[in-house]
Amino acid sequence: MPRKRVFYEDWQMECCGTPFAVGDEVAWRLVAHDAEGVREGHGYGAEAWVENHGGPDQETAGRVRAIDLVHQEYLAYTDQRALERLDRAREPSKTRGPVILPSPYSMEPVPGAHTLEAVDTCPKWFEHQEPGRDPGPHRIRRAQGVLVTLELPDGTPPEPGDPR
Repeated sequence: MPRKRVFYEDWQMECCGTPFAVGDEVAWRLVAHDAEGVREGHGYGAEAWVENHGGPDQETAGRVRAIDLVHQEYLAYTDQRALERLDRAREPSKTRGPVILPSPYSMEPVPGAHTLEAVDTCPKWFEHQEPGRDPGPHRIRRAQGVLVTLELPDGTPPEPGDPR
């Protein structure tokens, strides 16, 4: 039976996904990565990604044969002035009503610095290492989602969403 590598992003699972395990039957709306996305490394080697907020009307069904948790390393920078404003806003005596401030953190993915960790089940919630208070740059590691090997039944359309 043919197999397809599918990327399930952390936020898609945390928002609207249902955790699954190796051996489970699943049916997802898949969107194929275009050639440019594959060249740029989108999806960590996956042919398609799960789209819970739109995408094709047709679901692709299959059996989960492997799950790899994807971790990406980032260079994190902390804007000290923005962090100080955030600290002041958290003091109840100095704030009236809601306060909206930009994040004091900026992060850049480190090219090629991702790892795969084989797991038996997909988590509902993913661990995200937060940047520290030091200005940086410093490295942090964050879970991005899971890379799933999906076994497709014979006769499954070659492209996600193909109604054949």
